Amino acid sequence: MFPSCYSKPTSSKDLFKRTYMTKILLGVFVVYMSHTCWVIYGFVYTKPCERGKGDCISSYLAERPRLQLSIFSSLRPDHSELNLIIKIDDFDIHSKFERVVNVSLPLATRNNGTLHTLVYVHKFGVSPLQDNRQVHHVAQLSTYMMSRKNVSSAKEVLKKHAATAPRVVDRPISHWRSRLTLNMMSEDFTFNRWTLPSDVRRYMRVFQDENRMVYLPLLHIDELSVRVKDMMEINGSTTKLPLTISYEGLSLRQFRLWIHMQDVMFSLKRFGFTEVNIDEIKGVLVDNNLYLLALTTLVTAFHFIFEFLAFKNDISFWRKKKNMVGMSRKTVLWRCFSTIVILLKMLEEQSSLLGLIPVGIGTTIEVWKVKKVSKIQLQWRTSRSIVHVGKFDESERKTIQHDTQAMKCLSYLVYPLSISGAIFSLVYLRYKNYYSWLINSLVSGIYAFGFLSMAPQLFINFKLKSVGHLQWNVLMYKAVNTFVNDAFACVFSTHPSHQLGCFRDEILFILYLYQRRLYSTNKTRCREYGSCHHNHRKLKAQ
Repeated sequence: MFPSCYSKPTSSKDLFKRTYMTKILLGVFVVYMSHTCWVIYGFVYTKPCERGKGDCISSYLAERPRLQLSIFSSLRPDHSELNLIIKIDDFDIHSKFERVVNVSLPLATRNNGTLHTLVYVHKFGVSPLQDNRQVHHVAQLSTYMMSRKNVSSAKEVLKKHAATAPRVVDRPISHWRSRLTLNMMSEDFTFNRWTLPSDVRRYMRVFQDENRMVYLPLLHIDELSVRVKDMMEINGSTTKLPLTISYEGLSLRQFRLWIHMQDVMFSLKRFGFTEVNIDEIKGVLVDNNLYLLALTTLVTAFHFIFEFLAFKNDISFWRKKKNMVGMSRKTVLWRCFSTIVILLKMLEEQSSLLGLIPVGIGTTIEVWKVKKVSKIQLQWRTSRSIVHVGKFDESERKTIQHDTQAMKCLSYLVYPLSISGAIFSLVYLRYKNYYSWLINSLVSGIYAFGFLSMAPQLFINFKLKSVGHLQWNVLMYKAVNTFVNDAFACVFSTHPSHQLGCFRDEILFILYLYQRRLYSTNKTRCREYGSCHHNHRKLKAQ
């Protein structure tokens, strides 16, 4: 009676392959997690060198020398043309302080040049240039960034050929770094020469003192504290700017942690992350406490896990689906269009590859879904390709009628609001060009009216009095991921449209739960996509 129920049983060979692949993937995962735990253990615990055994490197700070902190400014990152900013006598490495000083800007810096700072820790009463046991680091006090004012409005773009239209030059200008955070490892730790961590080795200077090796203080300039909001634009009339100098001593564990996080920030730039994206990550690492940081890491891990599970089950569901009864073609087309527009938006903003690749994969999957729901088949011949469009049966045509009826009603609401919103943004908001205005208007419409994109599917469920044609696993994973996104939005500063999208998905999931309860699945019949609730033994007995 139900031909789709008589599916071909899984052979023992296929079952063995699946079990074998599952064991391999599980083994790889266990090895990876074991290696990760070992790396974390080696990072948290550094074994000290036993004095008198092996090649030990002791700390110069163990002798309790009198130190001095001197900070200079210079147009070049070397020891020439030094201008003293601040000098701290009897520098206590275990202290914690913050001071604000005014720094004079040379003419070259005011004319979009670069200014460096040189930080020295040396013997008290001795010039840093004459102390052979001094340590120093160099950092930039000015950096090049795009000004926020260099964005033209779309209304100005429309009049760009007119004589009254202002000319905007998009070029980076010099900005002042208003904070300088210094750290130094104040812990008296003795390293083993042969087990010296590579991250510490980069900051270490060693000298021979009689029969023992001694390393100089480990000085570090914190780049994580440099935030975009603290940057100040430098113009030609500015002669002095404030600089907040702060210092804090760190333990070895904290020192290594800060180095690793700073290396991660530099790695993100290589992957194409913008300065704004990196600044948001810095805000999580620096502005939040350790517990909130651990919670953010856990939330991010859950986000990627549920995203992967949703992708996997969604592909498996559509790959096996043959009958399109109860499936809204308009909803699938809308999702495909939405993902393409979001991908174009990310390309227009020059987003990072880590963000583009998942969205690109999702776009490919949505295009493939359109091909499946439209029953389009491509057959490649030697010289050309032939497109075949499958026929729909009576039940599928009835579903298409319900789908068209729902979308027609929605068009009376969506189209006027979308057009009016685009006109409003064209007149009152700022964009770089026509293309930017078009993409941003489409993205805003997608986030705002994506709430209604699932309405045709809900209407079809209502007409068919069934939700058996939908897959519970995919909807469940996407719903959980939406809740995770909400928790993630509490940590990161997200756009209001993204928060609206998360709220929209939660409402739709609640409506689906209501329909699932209202239209309980009849377990004596098969689902529309071919799976049965009763087992094959009962079928064979019949």
